[in-house]
Amino acid sequence: MGFLFMVRHDWPGERFTAQIGVTNRFEHPAGGYKKIFETCEELSEALPATVTGLIPTFLKGSLLRLGPGLFEVGDEPFYHLFDGQALMHKFDFKNGQVTYYRKFVRTDAYVRAITEKRVVITEFGTFAYPDPCKNIFSRFFSYFKGVEVTDNCLVNVYPVGEDYYAVTETNYMTKVNTDTLETLKKVDMCNYVNINGVTAHPHIERDGTVYNIGNCMGKGATLAYNIVKTPPTQKDKSDPIEKSKVVVQFPSAERFKPSYVHSFGMSENYFVFVETPVKINLLKFLSAWSIRGSNYMDCFESNESQGTLFHIAKKDPGEYIDHKFKGAPIGMFHHINTYEDNGFIVFDLCAWKGFEFVYNYLWLANLRANWEEVKKAAMMAPQPEVRRYVIPLDVHKEEQGKNLVSLPYTTATAVMHADGTIWLEPEVLFSGPRQAFEFPQINYERYAGKNYTYSYGLGLNHFIPDRICKLNVKTKETWVWQEPDSYPSEPLFVQTPDGIDEDDGVLLTIVAAPGSTRPAYLLILNAKDLSEVARAEVECSIPVTFHGMYKP
Repeated sequence: MGFLFMVRHDWPGERFTAQIGVTNRFEHPAGGYKKIFETCEELSEALPATVTGLIPTFLKGSLLRLGPGLFEVGDEPFYHLFDGQALMHKFDFKNGQVTYYRKFVRTDAYVRAITEKRVVITEFGTFAYPDPCKNIFSRFFSYFKGVEVTDNCLVNVYPVGEDYYAVTETNYMTKVNTDTLETLKKVDMCNYVNINGVTAHPHIERDGTVYNIGNCMGKGATLAYNIVKTPPTQKDKSDPIEKSKVVVQFPSAERFKPSYVHSFGMSENYFVFVETPVKINLLKFLSAWSIRGSNYMDCFESNESQGTLFHIAKKDPGEYIDHKFKGAPIGMFHHINTYEDNGFIVFDLCAWKGFEFVYNYLWLANLRANWEEVKKAAMMAPQPEVRRYVIPLDVHKEEQGKNLVSLPYTTATAVMHADGTIWLEPEVLFSGPRQAFEFPQINYERYAGKNYTYSYGLGLNHFIPDRICKLNVKTKETWVWQEPDSYPSEPLFVQTPDGIDEDDGVLLTIVAAPGSTRPAYLLILNAKDLSEVARAEVECSIPVTFHGMYKP
């Protein structure tokens, strides 16, 4: 489908409205995007930003972001996008002014790397070789000490009780002071619940209750997936994490090969877990790792025959619902939203078609390549789509061959097969060739787990982030903010305090603009139409960030 858009030239940004399938208009032959994958130094003090426009008066807190900031140690490079050492960023809002500060999280991985001037703990795609200064016997035995799991918390930050934690996807979380960005404490979730690791995308209820998911050893020495519940702030001021408990368990399709899990869905009364064909070969992880010198990426493989399995469970009390929901193979990292409607669970997600692991295309060498090479690599990668799936809660085996979905507003289907499997076909909400709508956000405070209309995302152009998008999931209308040679990050929605509409608010995103006098800025957009409200420019580069939060 071609353009059907309204073009508005609003200096300095440009935005347009388009229907589904809009093609991206920007190319990046100058390769400015390479700068967001470069090491930077932390700051000794906060930098004042130069503000253009008016900062909304209701912004009085901090924008907190996490991502990699150290891409090599001494002569040793990190190889994958998810390997660089965790750097925490903070934009503070006060009386219409903005300051910027950043600091490396003092994880074991970071402190030991800086001390020894080499990669000491194996990261996602970078193997840590034994200390060359040790003799051959001590080096040999160091191979057999088992897996030393990284605590490099470069993915997200979120609250637990009155505390804040920087997180990755292992069993380790790092407690941080969000005012000073000081590192406070390393926490091992294995000390409290049966879990091998938890995602960086929990769901947090209004009272502060935190739900998360991770794989674990289930019954009969078989892998499974546990939903973990951490209570809100305790009256006796004790640590809520110590009171974490498993509320429900999902089975694993393969005994020793759990699927890679990056997020999950949660409505008012149900959990949704999507078991993709991207697997972690646990035996390879435990054995070949320490002998051959593997990294995490070496332990992933795809089950080309499994397809995608969709699991649901009741939330309170936790109860697994044993129906076999299945669909075509997809890779999936981010759920957008999940809600219930007249006996159905509706869940929207950012999908990648097929069974291949998208992280195979996120090696730094790929992302730092010249533009034509970047595009060539992306042509071979799985293709992105925003999809809506619908699961019927009332299932009867006599209804074979019939679409069980009766919601009038979606084309998503669920059809019972003769073997009792219910086959799910999605409705496509957004699709553009090699143009991903990713890192999705919603008005979470008011619409998480509820029927909603708008999602906001980061537009990836052949994996390079170059636009901010808004998607109406009901009409499929899209809005785009974009500027030449500008590379934004995940947009975070902040509600206008007296706002009535779902999209009454602003979006906060950090934009790298390598060719500018001030090479990075915080951008504030009106969530209604993505028009610019203000920007706060700083006189330093800011590398790529993944996720974060607005702390009022």
